[in-house]
Amino acid sequence: MEVALPRDLERHASLAKRRHAEVCRQRRIFNARNRIVGGDTGAWDVQVHDQKIKEATEKARHETFAAEMRQNDKIMCVLEDRKRRDRKNLCRVINDFQQSFQKPETRREFDLSDPLVLKKDLPARQSDNDIRNTISGMQKFMGEDLNFHERKKFQEEQNREWSLQQQREWKNARIDQNRAEDFYTETRLQFDETARHLQKLESATRKAVCAAVKEFNKNQAMEAAEKKKRERKQEQEDNLAEISNLLRGDLLSENPQQAASSFGPHRVVPDRWKGMTQEQLEQIRLVQKQQVQEKLRLQEEERQRDMDWDQRRIQSARATLLFERQQQRWQRDLHRALDSSNLSLAKEQQLQKKYMNEVYANQPTEDYFTQFNTRSR
Repeated sequence: MEVALPRDLERHASLAKRRHAEVCRQRRIFNARNRIVGGDTGAWDVQVHDQKIKEATEKARHETFAAEMRQNDKIMCVLEDRKRRDRKNLCRVINDFQQSFQKPETRREFDLSDPLVLKKDLPARQSDNDIRNTISGMQKFMGEDLNFHERKKFQEEQNREWSLQQQREWKNARIDQNRAEDFYTETRLQFDETARHLQKLESATRKAVCAAVKEFNKNQAMEAAEKKKRERKQEQEDNLAEISNLLRGDLLSENPQQAASSFGPHRVVPDRWKGMTQEQLEQIRLVQKQQVQEKLRLQEEERQRDMDWDQRRIQSARATLLFERQQQRWQRDLHRALDSSNLSLAKEQQLQKKYMNEVYANQPTEDYFTQFNTRSR
């Protein structure tokens, strides 16, 4: 006794289902009335029902998406309002802080735009020992600036310290501003402490700068006086040396070696030079002759090179012309061979067509058409 496996039962059920569907389809297709009416109304009803279900499903999905979009729009509106309110609060807090702790009169450059600067300003000069009588003030002339490098180094160091101080102040202010966005109450106290610290630091720096400027001016005055003494003594020594050199030098004796320059043997002193020697003139004429001969040689080489290039261009043009003629002969031979091959293929095609007409001369009978339309597919 054979045992039916589940796989065999499934295969038989599927085969029976397909056979039943084929029979039902043949009844619909070969029904003369339905065929004359022109369509399968049952299949059309099923299709219409499926289309309505699909449209309803699509409509429900669109409505779900629309509801989600409306909910998202509401959430976005709430978030925008909250963001706008937080930004407004932050701007108000920053404005309050600036009005309380960052007033214009507390800034370092406020003296440049102070409307009362003329009333507060002191006279340009009160005495000769006034600390404001700097070199750039044009109030007191002390001679040349001998301490230029030290003063410049001191100013660069001072500028560097100011720059570092500004960087530190900017960094502290940036950190305080970032903290103020999240922890307003705590950072308010920190800002106050930082402002007091900066004021103390600025006051101490100003005092140190004033003391340094005073000491610098005092040292400069002493150095200028000492320099004037040294210059007066040096001027007297130079005058004596110049008189001695004029009396004992080669200027009045017209020595040719006096025109030699200290910058090299090829240079002379214009106010002492008496002209070139005969050997120098002969050397210049010899160099000029050599340059003329070299130029003639280069011109002859260029002319010979141009002749060689002209000969090469003529040979290249001649070879190109011969190659083009050879290509034209090859193309003519190729066209002749192609025409001959096409003619032979046309003859073979005509013979093949004639043979096919002779072989397939039978006409189809009625039995040939009865084998069609026996199934629904």
